[in-house]
This record gives sequence, structure tokens and C-alpha cells, in this order.
Amino acid sequence: MALPSPNLDDRRFQQFVDDAKRYIQQRAPEWTDHNVSDPGVTLVETVAHMADQIVYRLNRVPDKNHLAFLDLVGITLFPPSAARTDVTFWLSAPQEEPVVLPVGTEVATTRTESEDAAVFATEGELTIVPCELQHLVIHREGEPVVDRTADLAEGKDVMCFTEGPRPGDCMLLGLSAAVPHCAVALDLDSRVDGVGVDPRQPPLVWEAWTEEGWVLCEVDRDVTGGLNRPGEVVLHVPGTHTLSRNGGQEAAWLRCRVTEPLSDQPFYTTSPTVRSVEAFTLGGTTAAVHAETVEDEALGESTGLPGQRLRLANAPVVGDTPPVLLQTSEHEGGWTDWEVVSSFSASTAQDRHITLDAATGDIAFGPAVREADGTLRQYGAVAPKGAVIRALRYRTGGGRSGNVARGAVQVLRTSVPYVSEVVNREAARGGVDGETVEEAKTRAPITLRAQERAVTLRDYEELARRAAPETARITCLEGDEGEHGSYAVRVLVVPQAVPDPGGRLRFEQLVPGDDLLRRITRHLDERRLIGTRLAVGPPFYQGVTVVATVHAFRGTDTDRVRRQAHDALYRHLDPLTGGADGRGWRFGRPVQSGEVFAVLQRVPGVELVDEVQLHPADPLTGKRGEATDRIDLEAPSLVFSFDHRVRVIGDRT
Repeated sequence: MALPSPNLDDRRFQQFVDDAKRYIQQRAPEWTDHNVSDPGVTLVETVAHMADQIVYRLNRVPDKNHLAFLDLVGITLFPPSAARTDVTFWLSAPQEEPVVLPVGTEVATTRTESEDAAVFATEGELTIVPCELQHLVIHREGEPVVDRTADLAEGKDVMCFTEGPRPGDCMLLGLSAAVPHCAVALDLDSRVDGVGVDPRQPPLVWEAWTEEGWVLCEVDRDVTGGLNRPGEVVLHVPGTHTLSRNGGQEAAWLRCRVTEPLSDQPFYTTSPTVRSVEAFTLGGTTAAVHAETVEDEALGESTGLPGQRLRLANAPVVGDTPPVLLQTSEHEGGWTDWEVVSSFSASTAQDRHITLDAATGDIAFGPAVREADGTLRQYGAVAPKGAVIRALRYRTGGGRSGNVARGAVQVLRTSVPYVSEVVNREAARGGVDGETVEEAKTRAPITLRAQERAVTLRDYEELARRAAPETARITCLEGDEGEHGSYAVRVLVVPQAVPDPGGRLRFEQLVPGDDLLRRITRHLDERRLIGTRLAVGPPFYQGVTVVATVHAFRGTDTDRVRRQAHDALYRHLDPLTGGADGRGWRFGRPVQSGEVFAVLQRVPGVELVDEVQLHPADPLTGKRGEATDRIDLEAPSLVFSFDHRVRVIGDRT
């Protein structure tokens, strides 16, 4: 429990007035009119009001001293984090020459009456490389590769796989150039229709040859139904796509590979064929950060004195490493770069070091400190007097407003020739608002207690949140000795996830990325006790399908009731914002049909909840278990809504 803060003076305006009137009765009994209409009482109330303001300011002294102490022990406000996403630029038509999108190309969401546009800037240069098909090679499992380029050029029907396809059979397409980060369209003509597979889920995968071997390509669209009919396949090629030699031919290779079918999935009865294939580049994808770029900002001139402070015109600073490029004009016609450091503790008088407070935009040059022997020591170099100081480039922005849904980024703010459209194919995430003073006060005791060392489970949680503030939820449990070994600590990480339009979360959105897990692991590994085993990963997600029957009031729109019932179920069984308190489903909390009854009964238009059944489900395979009234979850588990089914019965006669 925190120590109570003293109230230095608890008197208020009316108490001052009442005390003054009592003194008047004692000292001036001849003054008998104490009503508010009396000019003397008006003067008393004026003085009382001024005294009340003084007391208010006096009582703020403990808070001021509290903040001064936090500053003394090094507690500073965390700056906001910027959301990031991948944006795809689509060309108006295939081009013969490469199209280059420079660093800092800006895109944005659509501005509305209630919300400003969220601006994103690309973090790297993107080159959209043109390509064409040069080779077609068939590789059947267990056999040498066969070059069928000549047959394709003559217009012959080429079988993509063996006559009776087997898992592992491949059709390889050799492109004229490597197309890293690009979207490639394959226009295929086929004469075979209906070869036994489900055209909505064919047992095929598309891959690209990279420096690490074959890597999956994301399929943007496939209208061929598993190579069953003529159409176009659009692939997003990985960034490590490269040239290689296959079947004696050097090219940039893509391949279509037959996979093992699922237990209930139909398989090919005969091989599809192609009689012509065209390949061309339609666009490219690059990473973008929720920040606007500020370039060549003049900050003033150097005073030539140690400890000079300057402030950027825009704050907070986010997005880059280093966060700001600072230069001074120390030489005629030239500029000198300065390096941003976290502190001046290791800086010498020759090191061109500065510090940056990302939350406020304050820049500080090194101070001069008087040592115990009386000498003056300079920490960090001092810019010459009169030198012009400028910020060559930095980025400003960040915050939760950048966590936009997929498809929300559609506006191209920087004009780029031949680019017609832009879109984010996944939601932007990672945006966190800057820390407030009250949040810093709450964090300070935990920080002082932990002292950058992870001992208790709570220490691991707090340090993990500090390493990755953009995560949605983090919890820490004792690791199972049989699974993780003795003295194991298990840290469960749930990333931020922005629902798709309609409020639905996809399973892949709840799986933390490898970079996020590595960052948390590295941060905790440096601070854990020797001998403690550390396991950082996602929780286990238990899929739950609700099958329910409800009756609607007479005259109610059953379709609307059904939609609202689905929304209520997805909202309640949400790992991030669900549960009874709306702050996310509690780890290990079971799901019971009784609470689902209550959720459905609160839906507007529902008269009676007739039946509720719960089915455990696997979010990856889609398989469901038997109906039950209760689904128990283990301690490291969270619930995940999977394809609820609600039947609404309307007017009854």
C-alpha cells in the first residue's frame, strides 16, 4: 500500500468565509450585517477565494516533489510506438522498365468527418522489377526434371504433373529476372475441366526459390480452381527471391507443388494441362510505418557552451534507427554528423554525442561536470559557437490511431508514375500511445523493486511489457517440468490484433511474429537469474463453436437478430476484449453454456434462448469435437471464437 499523501491545508472557500465572519463578531461587534449584499462581506469573499487558490497550489507540492523524485531516479515517460504494416503498390499496367518507389513514399487512410487520415511512410526503397516467362520445367516425384518450354512454345498441351498426380509433383516456371517483394501474375490457359479436386481448396501450394530454399508465396487470387480452367494466378513473391539453375536452365524460379490432401479433401484424378503461360509483374510490397517524415529542419545556432538544449518542432519522434539525423555546420561548406546515445556516461570530450527525449523532442548536448578533485570534465563534444544546427531527417507520429484494419490504407499521397492503387493486405499493428504521468507513477515502484532483474513471475511480466509495449497481453507462468525442464518460466505473448471489418479476428492475427518473440527473449535472457530456463511463445488457443437456437419477438427482423447474436458471441469469446469485464478472456477460464445463454438473451429482439451447445474446435484444421455444456481450458490457454452457428426462429403460430 502506498503511503498516504498529507493534505497540507484542508480548508475550503466557505470555511475561510465562516472563519472571517466569526472574527468580525469578536473584533467588530458593531458590524451586524453579514449578508452577501454587504460590501464588506463581498471583500471577505474575494480574499477567501484568493486564499482557496493558494491552498490548492500548496497541496500540489507533494505531487511536484513526487515527480521530481521520479526524475531523479531516472523514471522517464515512454514515447509512443508507431504501427507498422506492409503496403502493396499496384501498377496501372505491366511496365517494361523497373518502377522505383523511394524511401518515405507516403500513403494514408481515407479522411472522414470524425477521423483524420492516418499517414504511413515506406521504410525502404521498393523496386518493381518487370519479368516474363522463359522456361517451363516439369518435375515428377522420383524422376529427373523435364524441360517442356519448346512444347509450350508450339502450343501443345503440357501435363503439369504425372497422369495420375502424386504429392510432390511440381510444375516449375522460370522467370527472366528475380522479383523480390513483387506481385507476379501468371496467366494460364488450360483445356482440362473438373479433375477431381475442390476448386475452392485445391491440394496445391505456390513457392519461390530463395537464398534459404523453397519458400511459400502468398496467393492473392487464383481463378483457375487448382489449374482446372483458364485464368490468372497472382502471387506475392518473398523478398529473398533469387536466380538459380534448375534442369540446366538459369532463371528466377516459381513452382506449383502438389501437396498431401486432407482427410476429407478430394484429390486429382488426372493431371491438369496448360497450353500457354504468360508472366508479368503487377506490383510490389514494402513495409510502412505510421509516421510522417520531417526533413532539413533548422534548430538554431550553437552557443558553444556545454549542456545546450534544443527542441524539435514536431514530437514525439518514432520509427527510425537512429531516431534523428543531426548535423552541424562546423566546416565551411560541410556538415558534421552527431550520434544519438542513451546517456553521456561513456562519452569523452571528443565524441560527437547527443541525447534525445523521443516523447518531447528535446535534444541535449553533453554537459560539463566538476569532479571531486575540482577539475572540470566534459561528457560529449561541444559544437563550436555559431555553428548552425539542423535535423536532417526524423519521423514523427505513432500511437494507437495507426492500428488500422486491413484494406484501410488506400490513398497514395506521394505521386509515383505508373502506380494506380495502394492497399494494406494486413492490419497495421504495434501502435501504442505514449505513457502518461499517472501511468509512470504506477510503474515507478515496480521498476525500483525489480531493478532490471527478473526474479518473480511479476518481474518477468513487467520486463516483457517494457521490451515490447505494443503487445496486447503478456502473462507469466511456472513452466511444466516435464516439458520445459526444472526451474522453467513460461512467458505467454498475445500480439495486438485489429479485427477485420465486422469485428472478426483471424487465427493468424493472434500468433506473435518471430521478431517480437526474439526481442522479448533477448531482453529477458539478459535479466533472468542464472539457472532459470526461459520459454517465450504464444498461448494455446482453444477454438469454441457455439451452436444455438433462439426465438425472436413477433415482427422482429430475424436476419438482424442473427447478425447481432453472432456479434455478441464473437465479442464475448474474444481473447483480447472479451470476458465479463471486457478486458480479454482470462487465461485458463472455462467456457460454460450458462453464460452463453445469458449473452444471447441480452441480444435485442431475442425472446427466448431455446438451446445452446458448445463444440471444441481446432482453429487450424477446422475439426470440431462432440457437443458439451462446458469446455475446460488449461492454465496457458485462451479461448478463440470459431464459426458460430445461430438459428433464429421468427413468428410462431
